[in-house]
Formats: sequence, C-alpha cells, structure tokens
Amino acid sequence: MNEVFKITLLGTGSPIFDVNRQHSSVVVEVGGDKILVDCGRGTTTQMLRCGISPVEVDYIFITHHHFDHICDLGEFLMSAWHNGHQKPFYIYASRGTAKIIEALLDKVFAHDLAFSMQAEKGVESLRNLVKFSEIESGSVHVSGNWKVFAEEVSHGEHLNLPKDEWICFGFRLESGGKAIAVSGDTVACEGLNKLANQADCLVQCCYLAEAEITNPAFEYSAKYVIASSGQVGKIAAENKVKKLVLTHFRPKSEALMQSILVDVRKDFDGETILGKDLMTIEI
Repeated sequence: MNEVFKITLLGTGSPIFDVNRQHSSVVVEVGGDKILVDCGRGTTTQMLRCGISPVEVDYIFITHHHFDHICDLGEFLMSAWHNGHQKPFYIYASRGTAKIIEALLDKVFAHDLAFSMQAEKGVESLRNLVKFSEIESGSVHVSGNWKVFAEEVSHGEHLNLPKDEWICFGFRLESGGKAIAVSGDTVACEGLNKLANQADCLVQCCYLAEAEITNPAFEYSAKYVIASSGQVGKIAAENKVKKLVLTHFRPKSEALMQSILVDVRKDFDGETILGKDLMTIEI
C-alpha cells in the first residue's frame, strides 16, 4: 500500500522578525500518525489554525538546538498535556536534549506541574510521559508503517564550537515506497545528500536569495551556515529530488522571493515551491 505523506509547513521563517512567518516547524502526517519536526515559535497555534490537534502528536524530531527550532517545545508539551494528551511523547534529538527537557520540566514549568498534579487527580505526570532519545546518524525510529533516518548535516562546522556539543541533524521519512527529507539548517554536504537521494520531496532551508549576498557576513553564512538560492537547486538536481519545497527564509521583498525561483531553475527543472506558513503539500 502506498501511503500518502501530508506535509504542513507551520513555520517558514527565521530568527529575524517577520510577522508573516513563524519559526521552523513542520508536521508530517502518514499512516494515521502525526510527526512534528522542530518546534519553533508559534508551533501550537499554527497547528490549531490548520485543524491539527496537538493532542494527536506523539512523535517529535528536533534538528538542532537553535532557539528558532526549539523555543516552543516546552509550551507545546505543556499545552498538549493540559488538553488531554496522556500517551508518551517520543522525542528524538541530538546530545544535550536531556538537559533541555529537564530544565523545562524541573525548573521552567515545575510550579505549573506541581499545581496541576494536585488540581487534576488521576492525571499521569508529564514527566512520566516524555520519552527522549539522544540520537546518532542512522535509523532512529521504525513504526508500523513508517521509519525515520537521521544524518548529521553541516550548520556552522567552521565556527569555533565543540563538535560533540554542536550537532545538527536532517531527517528522512520513508513509507510505502515514498520518501521525504527535511534538511534541517545546513549547506550542501554529504549528510544532506544521503537524506535527499531520490526523495519524492525535499523540504530545504533557503535563507538568502543570491542577490542578497552583498557583504562578508552573508557570504560566510551562505558558504558555511545555511544554504542560499544558488545552492538549493544544485542540491535537488544532484540528488534527483522530485519536488523541492523551500523554507527558512530571511524577510525579503516579493521581487527577491521570485528571484529565488530564477536561481533554482538554473540547476533544477523539477517542481519548486516557495513555502508559506500553513501551506500543505501531499506526496
């Protein structure tokens, strides 16, 4: 049976203020499950706007620990739990995630949890429901009809950061002979190629249009930190991607947004979508 992937872009923005775009967050629906990839600002509210209940989400995959990818993780867990989620939350992310979750549950929301456990008798503690795995590259989850692979991707590798503390992942979800890849924040690299290889859909970060790269800081960003429009078409073409969905945009004019498509089409002749918040794609 060929499963249908339904991809909903909850947030397609970046850390830079943009009233039209929330932070990074994607919901993938397959085989009756709802899978959340990243949990930046606005995740819970955006989900509700799409008619998706946060209570129905059991699986959360985090690409990395930049605030625009995790800042609503605690809020999401608390909101879903307060509204009736009484099954385990399975969270998959890099080393250091345990400390973040412990800080959220034991410090940030400790008073709320203590109050709620007294006021709502018979409710399972959120602490008991959160099950997290600090992952490595490779297969990280196999469900009844879908599986997820992780690969390390290159997001600031040339910065002076300890490698064992700073890890960014991308993910590949497979089901029924189909595959979608979520790049995470990255430039072109071997890990991204493994994830994107012949994918039916690649959800790819694209922070800058080439026309914006006019100063040393943006040149460095596009080379080492996060892909620009001059790279993403090459990535899709090299990996024979069927559909390219771009996200994680820095705020820019409509003319610059359209220039991204021009840049991509120099290298990739497949379908390319400029992602917008609340957009849904079926694969």
